[in-house]
Amino acid sequence: MTRIAIAALVLAVWTANAAAAPPRTITGTVGFGYGIHMNVTKLRHGTYRLVVRDRSPYHDFHLTGPGVNVATDVGTTDTRTITVELRKGVYRYFCDSHAGAMFGTFAVV
Repeated sequence: MTRIAIAALVLAVWTANAAAAPPRTITGTVGFGYGIHMNVTKLRHGTYRLVVRDRSPYHDFHLTGPGVNVATDVGTTDTRTITVELRKGVYRYFCDSHAGAMFGTFAVV
């Protein structure tokens, strides 16, 4: 095989793997007491799998930003997975019942 043929094969395999790669995972947690957290402070734009762990029936986890507005429900506890397309901008996560005390932000570049 020539170097050009090898390079073309490597590029084809890399492109196929990149296209088939699952979305990256980010996590958000709202819990007992007045804690709310995400495992990110800055991300690149793209598709993400958001795993939300809602640990308290007194709170919810609400994420808003450019093109995104998703939330869990007050009164329930569960783990929910949502696919989100994050665009450049600032995103805010908070508890709707306690938005003045339970919130955070992260940037997408």
